[in-house]
Amino acid sequence: MSNTKTFLKNLGPGLLFASMAIGTSHLVLSTKAGAQYGWIMVIPIILANVLKYPFFEFGVRYTNVTEKTLIEGYLNRGRGYLWFYALITLVSTFTILAALYTVTAGLFSTLFDLSGISTAYVALGLFIGISLLLIIGRYSFLETSLKFVVTILFAALMVTTLLVIFKGRVDEVPDFSPPPIFNDAGILFLISLMGWMPTTVEASSWVSLWSIEKWKADKHKPSLRESLQEFNFGYFSTALLAVFFMIIGWFTLYGTHTELSGNAVTFADQVVQLFTVHIGPWAYIFIAVSAFATLFSSCMTAHDAIARVSLDIIDLLLPKKQLYGKKGYFALAIVLLAVVNFIVVTAFSANMGKLVALATFVSFVVAPVIGYMNLKNVMSGELPQHQRPKKGLQWLTYAGILFLSFFSLYYFWMIVF
Repeated sequence: MSNTKTFLKNLGPGLLFASMAIGTSHLVLSTKAGAQYGWIMVIPIILANVLKYPFFEFGVRYTNVTEKTLIEGYLNRGRGYLWFYALITLVSTFTILAALYTVTAGLFSTLFDLSGISTAYVALGLFIGISLLLIIGRYSFLETSLKFVVTILFAALMVTTLLVIFKGRVDEVPDFSPPPIFNDAGILFLISLMGWMPTTVEASSWVSLWSIEKWKADKHKPSLRESLQEFNFGYFSTALLAVFFMIIGWFTLYGTHTELSGNAVTFADQVVQLFTVHIGPWAYIFIAVSAFATLFSSCMTAHDAIARVSLDIIDLLLPKKQLYGKKGYFALAIVLLAVVNFIVVTAFSANMGKLVALATFVSFVVAPVIGYMNLKNVMSGELPQHQRPKKGLQWLTYAGILFLSFFSLYYFWMIVF
């Protein structure tokens, strides 16, 4: 089999990672970064992607070599590791999905002119539709459908970015001065941006679980080199698309004093309008397809992953249960997540700002801890010496842990003093 055919056959977990990552962090935060602070925000975007890379790579590496999930690795390091990860997953359960579905519902309302229906009810429709797709189709459907979705998304976003660049930057208002980055508001925004760029670090275990599902579906396990090659493709794609969204925000809004709203419906309308006004009404279809494909695929992948992770954690904490892998329990987990997050969406109404702020703050603070846990997994005796990460990747991991820890401490100092 040629290298290209082998790569396409192995395409799956890395693709799902890309689809899940290209959501709120990209459409909302990357666009806002370019709109408010301009081209300089390419630095924290690239920095976050580079420094977090080992945390996610270790999930693929550990699972491929040991044939165990990353979560099993936490238990093998000590029960305290697993309880800590379970607590983080609980926080994610009440924030990540609610934030994603709220933004997606807002965009859906704008695209199909559903202004008379509340965002919560639109979100309910999405919860029902996506839950049915995941329960009936399971992993195979998720992977197959997202191969088409991500391809369309990448093409539409590439065209949109080129159109924006070709049109040129919007004119700045007279006497415009860029907002400071290193004040309270700027630091808080950087924490949000880097907390979810490219996505939450706890999602490293999601890729681990998808890898095992892929092997089951294909009845084939790729080599470590092939698994890392497939993951690297997905990871690089997420970084590139983050830069695309940043460029779009920079070229269309920077210097205009336009602030992107925290309300889901208003934000979605602003995003669509900034393209049609800047490029022309004929560009509507490109941004509509890009934005909706981005968020819909993120909802599907995050919903699927959190259900799988929750079942895996319960099995490891309560070994007699053995819920993971049973269709009935997977369906129950999907439905429970939909119900719980619909309640959260209803409680927060259309104000996605608070949800995103809470989710990204938690993700940012725990990122260095989970990064360290992942490093402990891949440096353990479960992996042969030659399959452990090289020195360069280890040093990059330490750099990421130190950088994110420093930022977290600075944030706490800023709050206290």
